[in-house]
Amino acid sequence: MASNVKDNVVFASPKDEEERASMAGACVRKLGIQVPAVIDEFGNSTEQAYTGWPDRLYLIDRSGHIAYKSKPGPFGFKSDELRAAVQRLIN
Repeated sequence: MASNVKDNVVFASPKDEEERASMAGACVRKLGIQVPAVIDEFGNSTEQAYTGWPDRLYLIDRSGHIAYKSKPGPFGFKSDELRAAVQRLIN
């Protein structure tokens, strides 16, 4: 939470999808995120389907299937595992 305060990205829980989208946009701008960012719908169906919380890395193949799913991060992120999964896809 200290890093959120330092980065000025501390918000109360959003009350609806519009507020959630506004907060997400503020985080993208304030944190200088350079990759496309998406948000879940307000019922969190994507998070429930993919167990993305607290955070995970996913590698999606060209047909839209999950080729790699990390353990929960940040401690579950293993760059060697992700690198190997990428290599399997491109070979």
